[in-house]
Amino acid sequence: MTTTPTRHSGLRLAAGVLTGILALYIALVAFGNITDFGTNQQFVRHVLAMDTTFKDHDLMWRAVTSTGLQDTAYVLVIVWETASALVLIWGTWLWAWRKDDLARRISTYGLLMLLLLFGAGFIAIGGEWFSMWQSKTWNGLEAATRIFTLSGVALIVNQLPSRRGEAHEDAS
Repeated sequence: MTTTPTRHSGLRLAAGVLTGILALYIALVAFGNITDFGTNQQFVRHVLAMDTTFKDHDLMWRAVTSTGLQDTAYVLVIVWETASALVLIWGTWLWAWRKDDLARRISTYGLLMLLLLFGAGFIAIGGEWFSMWQSKTWNGLEAATRIFTLSGVALIVNQLPSRRGEAHEDAS
């Protein structure tokens, strides 16, 4: 006997796959930043120091030149990435085990964490406040925008309603 997949199972699959892709991505980013600390440490230092921007004196007061503050910011980014990865891995696991309501809630938290990191952190603060857009060398706006967009799409898919009358597998 064959069954036809329902819209609900298709949404579950899409939400789980998108959540899993982003869990894998941010886990690899966090792992890379931990095991190759120096590469992105330099990126953060240059962005915060604003040393490869146009150096407009009206903006340079924003620069953070203390390596201690720069490194603290970088460590906080890594901690946020790691926490996001763990939340998204949990969400992916819940989707796989068909615990839809809890999976949706946990995945939403993880996806919002990514939107905050890439949207508020990299696009708004890095891109605009620290004028990262002016740098030809230390400009991560394209990558941040790509992940922000994918996270937004995943969040929308996670929030799509299931069909009325379909039972949820968990009571959480």
